[in-house]
Amino acid sequence: MQGTVDGFSYGAVTPVAAYLMACLGGALGLRCTTRSLLVTHARRPAWLALGAAAIGSGIWTMHFVAMMGFTIQGTPLHYDAPMTYASLALAIVMVGIGIFIVGYRGATGAALFTGGTITGLGVASMHYLGMAGVHFQGGFTYNTFTVAASVVIAVVAATAALWAAGRVRGFLWSVGASLVMGLAVSGMHYTGMAALRVHLDGVPHGAGGGPGASVLVPMLIGPLAFLLIAGVVVVLDPLMVTGRPARTPVEHRAGVPAADVPSHPERRPALRHGRGPVRRLEHHPSRTPQNR
Repeated sequence: MQGTVDGFSYGAVTPVAAYLMACLGGALGLRCTTRSLLVTHARRPAWLALGAAAIGSGIWTMHFVAMMGFTIQGTPLHYDAPMTYASLALAIVMVGIGIFIVGYRGATGAALFTGGTITGLGVASMHYLGMAGVHFQGGFTYNTFTVAASVVIAVVAATAALWAAGRVRGFLWSVGASLVMGLAVSGMHYTGMAALRVHLDGVPHGAGGGPGASVLVPMLIGPLAFLLIAGVVVVLDPLMVTGRPARTPVEHRAGVPAADVPSHPERRPALRHGRGPVRRLEHHPSRTPQNR
């Protein structure tokens, strides 16, 4: 039989809190991605990985904060922990692939399209894999058209976010981009929930309800702690706000051949008293058999 669903059992509390989580993860991820473009290639992977983990954790946290307000009348809800955490890993990996593509290829053309598509599909896959981990006395079915719309929203939102990460430099512009990203990700979530249809096995018993905070909060502690740590890293890095590249010695910059960098003062010609520079004799290795 058809089940009665309530996605806002706590009113506006869960949608607003979910939106703020999406904005937080998006803001941290965008700033880390921007920071990665201001450093040498040796340091870039660490910043890109931190940005991917921040965005993935923020989106995943948004999803399950919103799910606190999700109830089905007549049956209790339970979560499969391995599948729930697998959705978190999937989100981080897929977002990471997209961010690394843009981080190394640039936020233009084919790289932006490819990275945005992969990231958007990762966000959508995280949502539906997380929903597959919801267990109750029945099953879910989905409206195909609405599901497709949610995937398109996810891809467009991810592409816009990656474009902003590669183009936006000012702190306030990054905040604005994260607010838009949070709105798009939340819109994707609730569009996917609108595609949901619930079928119960048998007659509903009692009021039923959602899993409650006692079930979801322990799952959220880890990602929330990570977002807090990532926030501290971003705040303590002054280049996050200024958007200026780090001053790196020329011999350490990517793409500068070592032969073009004068590294030793001995290379300067020595001056003889009252005369011009002394030409140093070049040392040639002995052509003995053992040195060939």
